[in-house]
Amino acid sequence: MCFLRAKKLIFLIHYSHINPNAAARCASFVSGQSLLVPRELWPRLVLAAFLNVACWMTLMGLALLWLPASEAALIAYTMPVWASMLAWPILGERPNLLRVISLVMAFAGLAAIMGGNGFAASAEKMPGIIMALGGAIGFAVGTVLAKKLPLTLPPLSAAAWQIGIGCLPVAVVGLLVEKADVATLSNLGWILIAYSTVIQFCVAYVSWFAALARLPASVAAIGTMAVPVIGVVASAVALHEPLGPGQIAALVFTLAGVVLATRS
Repeated sequence: MCFLRAKKLIFLIHYSHINPNAAARCASFVSGQSLLVPRELWPRLVLAAFLNVACWMTLMGLALLWLPASEAALIAYTMPVWASMLAWPILGERPNLLRVISLVMAFAGLAAIMGGNGFAASAEKMPGIIMALGGAIGFAVGTVLAKKLPLTLPPLSAAAWQIGIGCLPVAVVGLLVEKADVATLSNLGWILIAYSTVIQFCVAYVSWFAALARLPASVAAIGTMAVPVIGVVASAVALHEPLGPGQIAALVFTLAGVVLATRS
């Protein structure tokens, strides 16, 4: 999976934080879904936005200041491990043998892809490790709480509010500490921002919440391990990054673990 460098990530959030929310709200309006939020739902809505959007984006972006992308990705995708561990005591989702095997398979395959050069922990990398781990655990907590304290809102409305609330503090900090020149953006840059707005934020988050509503939390979390697989394949096609037999075998192993999880 290709991660943006931290500066580029903050730049992207700086100029696209309003657009995902606006796009999701427009989609909600067009589909006829209400954006009204009952007063009693606001605390859990804000908590969900903090864990699922703000915490994940901020901590993972800042982790890249201290970690290579491959190491940050490995830590990020420990999320299913934490989600499975939390789902047992909180949701009563006792992990069966098939689910444990699928988790081990998916993570082992991912480790083989991303960690080919090894993972070297050091004092210099510790801030990045802590931030990446915090982002992974935060997203896992958000995943489990989404099942424990569900938002009884239409899916598009729930996504619109979480994206808007979650991006707001990130955008405020970005406006205070970052200065970016829009004029330097190429046509490709604007296309990528549009893609990030519509696909990465709107479509991806709506799809994630829909999957979480239909699957056990641990199974949905394991399913996210297909993301770096798609990223590696897309990088090989679009950027001509090397994709040898060993990496292909690891990709297949990871996907096999994800498929196995859906049958558990």
